[in-house]
Amino acid sequence: MYKNMALMATLHCLLGCIVGEMIGVTIGTHLGWQPHMTITLAVILSFVSGYAFSTWPLLQHGMQFWPALKLVLLADTFSILAMTIADNSLMLLIPGAMDKDLANPMYWISRGSAVIIAFVVAYPVNKAQIARGRGHALTHQHMAHGHSDLAKDDGE
Repeated sequence: MYKNMALMATLHCLLGCIVGEMIGVTIGTHLGWQPHMTITLAVILSFVSGYAFSTWPLLQHGMQFWPALKLVLLADTFSILAMTIADNSLMLLIPGAMDKDLANPMYWISRGSAVIIAFVVAYPVNKAQIARGRGHALTHQHMAHGHSDLAKDDGE
């Protein structure tokens, strides 16, 4: 069970992170920013989009915004952090990957490799968290069984 949930959690998190990452890299590359500035924007947007991808389904299941966001912060932060470190580290290690125009195949080969490495790094993080009842297990528990004590707002 942990393997399947960890696989799905990692794919879900990867999708959310990649959206922000790609927007940030596209903006930074288009504006001709230095790699560290582009990465900073990409990381910030990766967290924003990753959290948004996880918060939205909780809201659709009737959870209030602030309790949902608190739950997602607990559930997703380590996974997103692992992904952004792995992804951006690889992009920095590949000579010229951050300097390429988005139309250049080298950029996309580098980006594809970085996404694969991000998944490989984040999967064991998610698996370990789920095995301890943390990470995506928290959001999964809410989706399957309704509000948990952790997800309740102080005012409820």
